[in-house]
Amino acid sequence: MNGAGAAVPGLGNRAKDRAGNGDSDLKPFKTLDDMGDVRGKAVLVREDLNVPMHDGAVTDDTRLRAAMPTVNELSDKGAKVLILAHFGRPKGQPSAELSLSQIVQPLSDVLGRPVRYIDWEGDPAAAVAEMQPGDVAVLENTRFFGGEEKNDPKVVDRFAALGDLYVNDAFSAAHRAHASTEGLAHRLPAFAGRSMERELDALEAALGKPQKPVAAVVGGAKVSTKLDVLNHLVAKVDHLIIGGGMANTFLAARGVDVGKSLCEHDLAETAEKIMDAADAAECTIHLPYDVVVAKEFAANPPSVRTCNVHEVAADEMILDVGPAAVEALADVLKTCRTLVWNGPLGAFEIAPFDAATVALAKTAAALTKEGSLVSVAGGGDTVAALNHAGVAADFSFVSTAGGAFLEWMEGKELPGVKALERD
Repeated sequence: MNGAGAAVPGLGNRAKDRAGNGDSDLKPFKTLDDMGDVRGKAVLVREDLNVPMHDGAVTDDTRLRAAMPTVNELSDKGAKVLILAHFGRPKGQPSAELSLSQIVQPLSDVLGRPVRYIDWEGDPAAAVAEMQPGDVAVLENTRFFGGEEKNDPKVVDRFAALGDLYVNDAFSAAHRAHASTEGLAHRLPAFAGRSMERELDALEAALGKPQKPVAAVVGGAKVSTKLDVLNHLVAKVDHLIIGGGMANTFLAARGVDVGKSLCEHDLAETAEKIMDAADAAECTIHLPYDVVVAKEFAANPPSVRTCNVHEVAADEMILDVGPAAVEALADVLKTCRTLVWNGPLGAFEIAPFDAATVALAKTAAALTKEGSLVSVAGGGDTVAALNHAGVAADFSFVSTAGGAFLEWMEGKELPGVKALERD
């Protein structure tokens, strides 16, 4: 998946060129290129190692692979690399089930080099002192400290005492002002890791200073969960494509009878205000005019059919965008230079209600491969949908961050990113 480290056409490559020319100061944040000689220095690196596990084995090592560029680069340069990360929700209480000791070997396998484990019990400073230049260690779960999530200065002090420099490489945790994600950046010289750098480059290319026209695909079950996203995007993009159950709420607000579809009828007035704001900002909202409906939510139900949105029966539910609308949306993408995607167009987990998401994703991927579109996507369902379509690797950038990506789409300031900005 490109989210772990691919450059973004139109921006990421330019950022790489700047780094190669020693001109990374053009970025608003410091990167590894600004660190100077790190040989023998202890570098605290915040990574996201919160990987899914089953029966003691890691079932998806995407986040481990995302840590590889930064950790290996610092190790190769002779730093003592001390990885900080959380795992699960221990709520300040040490737990064998949530110990990062079980991540050490899987991480070592991914990095291709030995990884030590350092517990907070005993004398972690002595363990760090014994490390040689180039050694890598994982410190125990930061959330074993109750003050981690409260950004307690005492916890920040305990972390900072072990290091000379700080690197934040965990964009997925950047929306939290925790001791290991925000506090440390004010205590030690702070830099963005390679994965964080690529993520920020991609987001800048998507909404910061995008190539226009810009399109956004926003899907999902409920409008209520993405009100801030929609309100922010209508002022930022030229085309807003709304799919999933959210589209039903907008259709209902326009007087369409959506049968027994998932729909927040009480948000009709809110939907109207968003459409009014889009009109004022000259943003075109795209809603489906043909849809795929069924009387039951099941794989390939006998009642499935495609119809105009005005022909949905009272006992039917809309489960996907229809093929004619998808074709029209594909034509819209062909006129755009930038695409931001969050959420599926339909109930993509079950066939045949994955057709619209797959078709439009393939169009976006093809446009990206030919160089006419910068495509940035993120969010759990989005990653799963693009993987299902087999095109995640063809997008310019796919973020594996969930909450942080959503808050960025809402236009909110991310504490972990803000703390890395140059003075």
